[in-house]
Amino acid sequence: MSAAHAAAPAPTHRLIASKYPPIDAFGTVATAADLQAVMDLEGWTNDRLVADRIRRLPEDEWVYGRPNASIVMAAFLHVAPGGSRFNNADLGAWYAGASVTTSIAEVGHHLRRELAARGLPEGRRTFREYTAELRGAHRDIRGQQARLPDVYDPVSYAASQDFGEAIRAAGEAGILYDSVRHAGGTAIVAYRPRNIVGVIQARHFELRVRTATQRIDVGTLTR
Repeated sequence: MSAAHAAAPAPTHRLIASKYPPIDAFGTVATAADLQAVMDLEGWTNDRLVADRIRRLPEDEWVYGRPNASIVMAAFLHVAPGGSRFNNADLGAWYAGASVTTSIAEVGHHLRRELAARGLPEGRRTFREYTAELRGAHRDIRGQQARLPDVYDPVSYAASQDFGEAIRAAGEAGILYDSVRHAGGTAIVAYRPRNIVGVIQARHFELRVRTATQRIDVGTLTR
């Protein structure tokens, strides 16, 4: 049976913690050489891991010269320790939800895990929302939890990272999958920076979570 593919819903929604400022130094860059120079100027390549990742990302996939280019590149060059569900720590990816509710559930879960690891009973964090169109045909594994239980494991990312990195290595656009944190929600991981277009900063949210409950309190901020 051949693998199913589908277009990503539009728009998609990504939440980024506001502690990472929206510096868009890449927006006016005209060439790849200029991009490298700006990265050096901004201090990105002072981080050995970031310097290694830019070498792993093919130059023809670098994004520059358009609004919010830095936001897109940061998703691939600044990676959570140990990676995420469908990428390892070698190179990041762009994660988003088909709805902002799905994105809130996903980032709220990770905020709760962080607080638990720090021994804190509750906490809050502000996030910026970015909407975007994700071009390309994405591997569609929605509705396949029974066939791919390891890929959908709610705790371990070992199998899902191997699965995702194989899809990236094959040159595919990304993966459409059922959100593990929001029942009925669709999540997307995109592997090609050039396919992430029309990125627009939208709303600001404050999320409050408690480690003892799955509830997420959400407030919309005016800036």
